[in-house]
Amino acid sequence: MNKIILADSQAIFRAGTAKVLAMDEDLRIIAQCTDLERMYHAITTFPSAIVLFAASLHPDFPRLRVLLETTGSRGIVIAENTEAASSYLQQGFRGVVFRSVTGPTLVECVRRVAAGETWMPPQVMVPDSPQEDMVGTRVRDRLTPKEMRIVALIVQGCKNREIAMRLKTTEQVIKNYLRSIYDKTGVGDRLELALFTIHHRVLAAAAAEVGSKLEAEEQAASADAVA
Repeated sequence: MNKIILADSQAIFRAGTAKVLAMDEDLRIIAQCTDLERMYHAITTFPSAIVLFAASLHPDFPRLRVLLETTGSRGIVIAENTEAASSYLQQGFRGVVFRSVTGPTLVECVRRVAAGETWMPPQVMVPDSPQEDMVGTRVRDRLTPKEMRIVALIVQGCKNREIAMRLKTTEQVIKNYLRSIYDKTGVGDRLELALFTIHHRVLAAAAAEVGSKLEAEEQAASADAVA
């Protein structure tokens, strides 16, 4: 049984990763961490583990490498799609996966690193233009403004009740919208929807823009209420 420590501040990606790894009977997630201090504590508490951590946590890489070596653990970096995997391997980490990694590839990486190998993924080709993401563009154009707002809030980790409150409607209405969104994106649940959105650059950019507008509107409404 290979012990896995998973560290990532992105709740949706962390949940998706945990779901994928939990399906392999030889892998056991023993800790999920949202920040660096929790990750360092978990590494010290559970030696000889595979530590799958996001580069976006911005750890002190030399310190982390020493801690991994001291505890007999191995590190796998979750890199952003625009980064170069080789830079992390040169620092002594045993594997790199990108945020766009598929479930089977993620499991293969973890199993290879657990076996003592080093995992080097093929470099992600980032489109020169967002329009080259044809799937993301097509889905974005099919979603209504209301549906895009719901997608933006799903990516932020909001539950149906919170979405209903923020959009001033009912949970049943949100559920109805989600069925339509699932049909248009070809996913089966909110987790798959969030991961689908994250993996498609055009759709992720649109969701982020809508999310920012929602926050601005809510802040303006709060300011008016105080005034």
